[in-house]
Amino acid sequence: MEFNCSDINVWKEALSSYSSRILSLGKPNLPSLDEFYRTELPSRLHARLPEPYLTKSELHSLMQWKLTRGKYRPRLLGFVSSLDEALVKSASQKAFLSLPDVSKAVSELTVLKGVGPATASAVLAAFDPAVAPFMSDEAMNAVLGNSKDYSLKQYLQLASGLQEKAKVGLLDAIPFALVFKIKMLECQGSAEYGRAKSNGKIKIGVRGFDFSREVRTEKEGVTDLDNELSSEDEVFTASDVERALWSSAVGAKLSRLSEKPTSRANPKISCKRKRCC
Repeated sequence: MEFNCSDINVWKEALSSYSSRILSLGKPNLPSLDEFYRTELPSRLHARLPEPYLTKSELHSLMQWKLTRGKYRPRLLGFVSSLDEALVKSASQKAFLSLPDVSKAVSELTVLKGVGPATASAVLAAFDPAVAPFMSDEAMNAVLGNSKDYSLKQYLQLASGLQEKAKVGLLDAIPFALVFKIKMLECQGSAEYGRAKSNGKIKIGVRGFDFSREVRTEKEGVTDLDNELSSEDEVFTASDVERALWSSAVGAKLSRLSEKPTSRANPKISCKRKRCC
């Protein structure tokens, strides 16, 4: 699947095939690690609001997921194991509260040894999949044409490309971090929030406290924004686009492997003849 593909059904099929692609790789721990990363970890992080943070154990599991789904670099696990628990908590908390400023958020995390922009992106994507997609090799190849430069500059270009793609022919997903910050200001009765709203600079309201699922805009009315694809609204996040690209790339790779001709046995079979006397 090409990145410039505009067929919604192709993207939906690639995304819906993600879990089966995970299984098809045949890596024993990957399904459980992926379940942890995509389901359990986000719930934990959101439950820690208004000051979310990541624990050292969670960072270790996240690193295992990243290395198992992608290229395995065992030294990175060693670096994470040597980190101080308090430092991981402090750095991750600063990063989450920096969103939606992705550049600042990544920089807050990369002070941790063994955590580069790619790992930092995985941490941020678990918290806010709409604003900070994971920096996978497959997505980089599709969007940028290479996967060799793991710099912050390269990640920002990737994130921008995935965010823009998520908007093509789809409803715009409002970043969780932005909704969260606005809600916190509103709950605190902030004068800054009041001034911004009266000036028309804030056009987002939130119903209830389930920040990630129910969002409305004054202009468009109420719209349910779920991270899963809707049969009517077809909502994608930047992270959905990344997973679809990964799924498509892995599917193509597995297809090529299955099409390779199997080695044929040599028809010339040597045998010992009995010599007649």
